[in-house]
Amino acid sequence: MEAKKSIDSMFGAGAHFGLGRSRRHPTVVPYIFGTKNSTDIFDLEKTEELLSKAKEFVNKLATEGKLILFVGGKKESSFALKQAAQSLNMPYVDGRWIGGTITNFGQVRKRIDRYEKLVSDREKGELAKYTKRERMLIDKEIASLEKMFLGIVSLKKTPDAMFVIDPRHEKSAVKEAADFNIPVIALASSDCDIGKIAYPIVGNDAAKASIQFFIGEISSTYQKGKSAAPVAEKTA
Repeated sequence: MEAKKSIDSMFGAGAHFGLGRSRRHPTVVPYIFGTKNSTDIFDLEKTEELLSKAKEFVNKLATEGKLILFVGGKKESSFALKQAAQSLNMPYVDGRWIGGTITNFGQVRKRIDRYEKLVSDREKGELAKYTKRERMLIDKEIASLEKMFLGIVSLKKTPDAMFVIDPRHEKSAVKEAADFNIPVIALASSDCDIGKIAYPIVGNDAAKASIQFFIGEISSTYQKGKSAAPVAEKTA
């Protein structure tokens, strides 16, 4: 009954629509139900099975207090992804992926630390000692750093897992995760290579309604798992 409800919700969100058959990646073939007007249609029963496996993993992460980095820079996904990550106090990238975020994390963290110090100094009024021009340049630096790193300010170490919307669009992030053996959960359409994705969820990764549905499933699963975790594990 729960599976049917999930499938109905996915269907209502348009999750069954893939892309043109000519763009199909071989790794998603087992999840294609058919083709209509040259557009691939996903088998939502199989998508539901993939979603269930992903949710089991997310629940395990939550009960162990693990960190998930949310990644989705496409305009269709950025707002919902940012909201979900913030509701869980998780780091997120809702814009362009900054190369080296994981593979060169030490240097990225130094730039984040620089951002936090400048913001702190400004709030404390410690920038008053500088000239007007110098303060203007510092404000510009803060704005630039904020645009790049605001979502990952809370990231003090490499994440335990990554949740990605459209691994083809976020291929740089996925590659960096693979280099560090960080498992990736990904909503992937028919043009995506899911061969190296630990927990693929094959479905529409372009429509807002579909994206919001899957983000909601992942975030609510984490929240429930976190709430159910023993107190000792929550604070570990």
